[in-house]
Amino acid sequence: MTDMTLTPRRPASAALLGVGVLLVGVVALGAAFGPRLAALMLVGGAFGMVLYHAAFGFTGAWRVFISERRGRGLRAQMVMLAVAVVLFFPALAAGTLFGTPVSGYVAPIGVSVMVGAFLFGLGMQLGGGCASGTLFTVGGGNARMLITLAFFIVGSLVGTAHFTWWQSLPAFQPTSLVEVFGAGGGIAVSLVIFALIAIATVIMERRRHGQLESALKVENNRSRWLRGPWPLLFGAVALALLNFITLALAGRPWGITSAFALWGAKGFEALGGDVNGWGYWQSPGNAAALEASIWTDITTVMNVGIILGALIAASLAGRFAPKFNIPLRSAIAAVIGGLLLGYGARLAFGCNIGAYFGGIASGSLHGWLWLVAAFAGNILGVKLRPWFFNRPAQPLARSN
Repeated sequence: MTDMTLTPRRPASAALLGVGVLLVGVVALGAAFGPRLAALMLVGGAFGMVLYHAAFGFTGAWRVFISERRGRGLRAQMVMLAVAVVLFFPALAAGTLFGTPVSGYVAPIGVSVMVGAFLFGLGMQLGGGCASGTLFTVGGGNARMLITLAFFIVGSLVGTAHFTWWQSLPAFQPTSLVEVFGAGGGIAVSLVIFALIAIATVIMERRRHGQLESALKVENNRSRWLRGPWPLLFGAVALALLNFITLALAGRPWGITSAFALWGAKGFEALGGDVNGWGYWQSPGNAAALEASIWTDITTVMNVGIILGALIAASLAGRFAPKFNIPLRSAIAAVIGGLLLGYGARLAFGCNIGAYFGGIASGSLHGWLWLVAAFAGNILGVKLRPWFFNRPAQPLARSN
């Protein structure tokens, strides 16, 4: 199949389609299930636009640091996490936010998290994206990432089948910095760690290159806020603020991959399968989600919003141009990577969003374990990439 190319009208028409579908979804959700879900779909759309226009990828940022010691992307992640903990910790300590009960993602620290995060990290480099990256690049018109997403869902389903066994392995009890040090102490400890990581990237980058990489030049005009690109640090702060809005509306931080497990289970049951006997689906929350309409699932609604938001952003930028001539090795990497991403996320209680971003923003030590293990998986993934892609690591710009 030949590559699709942009015509002058295609960006506008695709953007209008994305806006139309998003608004219809918001109105339908509001009418059927109430204003909260409608608002969360809009927040998902905002996430999609920020991720795309700021080119805020986790996979590309880690790959560039591992292969080239360029740390601009990692430092942006530290800024994102710093803003998040300052906002999250007082609310989590209080237990309420604007009258809504709130709780963080705090999970056990054990073998399951370590193995799952490592597999997820490896899958990031082979699949070509993380959880958020997969969604916003699919919305942005990356046809290859549809393969990654499909097998991400399959891997998530398989992970739920094995979930009980993995949780039987040794683990420490969930631990939160908010509970140990209080909101103020937890913020102080977290900010010191973020600063140390940022300083380490500066030292290593200067040692390799002599100076820090300059930020990408962004046109200083009003239209850039529609067409992009946006400054990376703006994206970091915006993602933290949107996650805080999610906490206020949903009562918990932003998450992505639980919906993939739900989609896989719903699809498996539609084909005649039965997941009710699997331990993962016997917990009250997961069992209720399996029985209910998929449109009552907060994570599903936000994921759809992310895809539509990225579609709108890519169209406004004139970049929505899917290419379907996917090399065989790249497709194989997408299959393997997607399976690892899905399976690893279930074992590790989440992905780069739920476990890393949401976990650390919640003060959970499992988020820090996830970071270390996933980074190790990324190192192996970067070493394996040349076999599948036959090209050097991509620059940070729109790589994810």
